[in-house]
Amino acid sequence: MKKIRKGDEVVVLAGKDRGRRGTVLRRVDDERLLVEGVNRVKKHVRPNPLKGEVGGIVEKEMPIHVSNVALFNPASQKGERVGVKVLEDGRKVRFFKSNGEMVDA
Repeated sequence: MKKIRKGDEVVVLAGKDRGRRGTVLRRVDDERLLVEGVNRVKKHVRPNPLKGEVGGIVEKEMPIHVSNVALFNPASQKGERVGVKVLEDGRKVRFFKSNGEMVDA
């Protein structure tokens, strides 16, 4: 089970966007995430008249490493570490390590 999933709200811990919050758009692979509004770069795009694309400078999000983000805890208003535990009925759930509160109900 992944500790950070698509749709989670995360806080950036390191890098140029440190402290910024965003929603995980998708997981690129096991180690990288695409977070909304984080790690934006300017990409120079060449025009392609066959596809109807105009050229110019486009801003887009680039993937960020999963170790540089933490799950946002609405109770404490901070990014916190997450653990995984198995309940009595066999389900796996994520919980915040600081207060033991479950992330998934």
